[in-house]
Amino acid sequence: MKINWKALIKAVLIPLAVGGLSAALTSGSMEMFGTLVKPPLSPPGWLFPVVWTILYTLMGIASYQVYTADAPKEQKARALFVYGVQLVVNFFWSIIFFNMQAYLFAFYWLALLWVLIILTIVAFRQISPTAAILLIPYLLWVTFAGYLNYFIYLLN
Repeated sequence: MKINWKALIKAVLIPLAVGGLSAALTSGSMEMFGTLVKPPLSPPGWLFPVVWTILYTLMGIASYQVYTADAPKEQKARALFVYGVQLVVNFFWSIIFFNMQAYLFAFYWLALLWVLIILTIVAFRQISPTAAILLIPYLLWVTFAGYLNYFIYLLN
C-alpha cells in the first residue's frame, strides 16, 4: 500500500494541534495542579505531555488509515465524524478541569469522552482493525485519567 504522505501528515497534525492548543490554553493552570492532593499512582507532571503526544500521534495514524481505507465513503465519513466529535470533547476536558477547576463536571465530561472513544473504536474497527487497535492506548489512558480526575475531585 502506497502512503499518501500529505494526508498522513495532515491526519497526525490535526490531533496534535488540538492537543497543543488545549495545552496552551491551560498552561497557566499547571502551578495550581501541582498544589492539588493527588491519589496513589499519580504520574509525574512531565509524563503527561509525553503520553499525550504519543496518543495524539496514534490517533492521527488511525484516522489516516480510516481515511485511506478501501471502504464506502459514507462509512468512512461517519467514523471520522465520531472521531472528530471525540476530539472536540477531548479538547474541552482540559479547560473544564484545569481552567474552571470543575473537577466533578470534568469527570462526567471524561466519561462522555470515554464513551465516544469506544464508539470511535467500534466505527474504526469496521473499516480498519489496525486503526481500532491504535486507539486502545488512548482508551486505557483516558480510563486512568478518569481514576485520577475522580480522586482529585474527592481529595480536593
